[in-house]
Parts: sequence; structure tokens; C-alpha cells
Amino acid sequence: MERYSVIKEKNPREIVLLRGKGCVYKKCAFCDYHIDKCDSEEENFRLNKSVLENVTGKYSDLEVINSGSVFELDKSTLDLIKSVCKEKHIKTIHFESHYLFDRHIQKLREDFKDFNLKMKLGLETFDYDFREKILHKGIDEHNPEIISKNFDEANFLFGICGQTAQSMENDITLGLKHFERICLNIMCDNTTDIKPDKNVINSFMNQLYPKYKDNDRIDILINNTDFGVGD
Repeated sequence: MERYSVIKEKNPREIVLLRGKGCVYKKCAFCDYHIDKCDSEEENFRLNKSVLENVTGKYSDLEVINSGSVFELDKSTLDLIKSVCKEKHIKTIHFESHYLFDRHIQKLREDFKDFNLKMKLGLETFDYDFREKILHKGIDEHNPEIISKNFDEANFLFGICGQTAQSMENDITLGLKHFERICLNIMCDNTTDIKPDKNVINSFMNQLYPKYKDNDRIDILINNTDFGVGD
């Protein structure tokens, strides 16, 4: 499992994949990411400390991800992130969170007030019916302005049966309107019942990828390890 990498193109930054107690939601139909977890805070901190020791601060920008939300990391790890970022003169920190922690984000921003905190939401799509009936994402909100209120960035998931070039472009358009940055993730085969659809992926690659691949506000992950972390 690779847990440290450097993203050199489009918003250059370092990225770390840390480990927490695991996603408390665990209902997303497409995700088996939550298996990267441990119930022991001590063991998690020991692992996370070894990962954070790789951070150099070369871009003054650090993205922190884990198998769930930042709120599922232990306090010692969060304190260490602050310490490392101060020591390495890192100004911007990116965290991820499920929408169910929406009301806790303001407190997190206060706790990290010394940094430019960017919160990323795993939204997957603005299409409410597809998001909730197919993906089971657990975001009971339709209004894009309300959804994006406490978040700066968002992940979208493309390449699944039922999506079209038009529906994916609609997500991209709305994503750029309501978030500072978006990340487009192409569905990869995993242990869940949701499988990649080659026709949908081809539609994305042929019609949308050429149009958006050079957009500085958009990261595109064809494979889920394209950031250099994971396995």
C-alpha cells in the first residue's frame, strides 16, 4: 500500500493516505475503500506518523485522505498533521469528508485556523435519484448551493451504467460552478456489485476527456491510484 506521493501537475501538492477507525457510513454501493481501517488508535497513529514523516513541504500544499472522513482520524494524528504542516511551512491543507459531517466542518476550520483549509466532498453526482437510489450515497439534499456551502472541492464518479455523456457533462458544469476544484474518478472494478461500464467510460474518454483534460481546476483519475497512493 503506497501512502505518500507527490502530485506534480495541476495544483502541485503532496498527498498522504492515512488510516483511521474506518468509514462510519459504509453504505456507498460502489465503495470498498472502507476496508483500510484499524480499531486501535495507537496503531493508526504509529502508521500515520511514519507516513507523515515523508512530507517535505515542497509545494506548501498537502492533501490528506483516508478511508472515510477526516473526522474518523484520531486526535493525535490530527495534532501531528498541524505540527508537521507548521514545521514544513505548509499553508494549504485538503481534507475529505462525507456530507453527514457537514455540521462539524466549521469547528474543524476553527481548529485549523492557521492554515488555508480546503474541504473535499465525495458527492459523486448532482443527480439525486442516481446518487441515492443507485449509489446509496446518503446525501439527502437536492440543492447544489446547500450541498456545496461548507465544501470547497468535490469528487465525482463516472463510468457506471445509467450515466451518459450529457449527465457527466452536467455534473462537470455544476461542479465547476459550485466548487473551487473537482476530481473526476472513473469507476474501477472492485469487490462491490457496481461495475465499470465500458460504453459509458468510452463516452467520457471520447467526448469529455479531450475537452477537460487540461482544465487546471479539474483532476481526472482514470485509475484510482493515479495520485500515486493506494494499491
